[in-house]
Amino acid sequence: MRRTGTADHHTRASVTRVSLTVDFEPDCPPYLSSTFRGVEQGAPALLDLLDRRGVRATWFTTAEVAERYPAAVAAVVQAGHELGCHGVTHTAFDKLDERAAQWEIETSTEVLRTFAPVTSFRAPYLRFPEKYVPLLSAAGFTLDSSLAKYKRAYHRRREHAPLTRIPASVTSSVLRLPRAIRDPWLRALADPVVLFVHPWEFVDLRRERLRLDCRFRTGTFALNALREVIDLFVQRGAAFLPMRELMTASKTA
Repeated sequence: MRRTGTADHHTRASVTRVSLTVDFEPDCPPYLSSTFRGVEQGAPALLDLLDRRGVRATWFTTAEVAERYPAAVAAVVQAGHELGCHGVTHTAFDKLDERAAQWEIETSTEVLRTFAPVTSFRAPYLRFPEKYVPLLSAAGFTLDSSLAKYKRAYHRRREHAPLTRIPASVTSSVLRLPRAIRDPWLRALADPVVLFVHPWEFVDLRRERLRLDCRFRTGTFALNALREVIDLFVQRGAAFLPMRELMTASKTA
């Protein structure tokens, strides 16, 4: 039975816009960055899940992945997802001087734009010095998602017109927490919600010598957890939007 009055108003007010993003990169940088099991095994499983759930995501992709696995990147684009930029080599930009940062941005842009229009950017490790932000506008980017609400840099951010900056809401390992901890955390997030995952999370890395948050509950568990997260937001009436569309919706809201 359809609810009316105050309860129905509350249901409408709780609807959020959600953007699911994917950092398409080598395996768990910097620990396993010479392997690409996430691209080879995790990405196809993730694409299948998103297709079954009707979710279009933004795949922030390194030029290294695009050059090594052009068919994998083409599959992302053909499935209707937005292609975003994640640099060339998954090097932290705060370790680069301005000339090297500009090379990373311009080179990755040139490679990725052979697959699709690319106007959204995310720096590796969600670390991007403010002084390099103007390089993004110069390269034709209109959206930056290199900030994270749980990092100190978010609170020191500046606006850089005409670039729109939309931060990640939580770190990816939150999505793999037990449901009793995870779901209340996700329900409390402010609109718009920006989630991110890595295809290597959907490969079983539990026996690898990695930091705990990089290896715990990886593989099939992580894929099932993401399905539960998608369903949680869908049940709340949330709309899943690629970052480019989220930017447009945010400007008109």
